[in-house]
This record gives sequence, C-alpha cells and structure tokens, in this order.
Amino acid sequence: MEIYLIRHTETVCEKGICYGQTDVNIAEPFEEVFKNILSQLPSEAVLFSSPLKRCVLLADYIKNNIKIDSYQKDRRLMEMNFGDWEMVSWNEIPQEQLNPWMEDFVNIKVSNGESFTELHERTKSFLNEKTSKDVLQPIIIVAHAGIIRSILCHQTSLPLKDAFQNNVDFGEVIRIEV
Repeated sequence: MEIYLIRHTETVCEKGICYGQTDVNIAEPFEEVFKNILSQLPSEAVLFSSPLKRCVLLADYIKNNIKIDSYQKDRRLMEMNFGDWEMVSWNEIPQEQLNPWMEDFVNIKVSNGESFTELHERTKSFLNEKTSKDVLQPIIIVAHAGIIRSILCHQTSLPLKDAFQNNVDFGEVIRIEV
C-alpha cells in the first residue's frame, strides 16, 4: 500500500514560536507550492487530514483537484499538544521546564500537553486502523512534522528518541510503502 505523507506549508507564525495544536493559518502565497505538491501525488487516492486549518486548506485543494474516494479529518493526526507552551517563543519557555523536555521529549509531557510517546500512540492507532482495511488506492495523509516523524519512526523501526533524524520540510511529500 502506498502512503503519501504531506506536511502542511509554512504558517503565519514567526520563526521560533511553539504552535503545536494552535489552529494557525498558512502563509500566502501558497498556490504554487500547492500545485507542486499536487504534481507529486497519484491521480486517485483516499485522503486523510489533521483537522487543523493549516492542513485542511491543503487537503481541500487536493480533494478538489484529484479523484478522491474518501476524505476524512482525524484528530489523531493533529500536531503534538504543547499545552502551556502553545504560542510561546521557545526562547521564553523557562529553562527548568525546557531542558528536561529537550533531554527526553519522548517521555516527558509538556505541562498541560503531551509527550512524543503519546503522540506516537495516537499515530499508531490511526495507522493500524487505516492500513488494516482492504484499501486498494493510495492513501494521502496531510499532517504535521511531528506526526510524519512518528510515522517514519514506526515504518523504519527508528527509535523515537531519534525522530528528528527524519527531516520534514514545509510542503514536503514523502512516499512510503506499508
């Protein structure tokens, strides 16, 4: 089964802002980037998207430009919940909170948020559910860097602590086989 993982395009957030599950918009212009993404996709597919606006705008564009048999938004595809750090500059997060998390982001929960292990568990739940069905068409997933890194770790058996070895650029399309 072919799966196309697509990270949303750049957001309107300034560089260095932690925005996780905050529903921020994408930066304009994005039309050319959307066209480039579309050129890398199959002509027919099943489509899933994070429900956050920065993914839905791209997913809607894809849905309107190729044959989509099914399109669903799934909360399990949302970026990591950064809790109290949402919309805070990484430089402004107190070091006594940030440093332990940076040393073990896999297991340490952000205050009022989640750990990477929790994100990975919901990502695996989504993948197991969607890939266990007899889907004959390719699957397109429009999501976030954290979700895509989690899927790539799952796919390659890369330890979660090494997830950032999976570089995922804005608007990047990554094709995998499962």
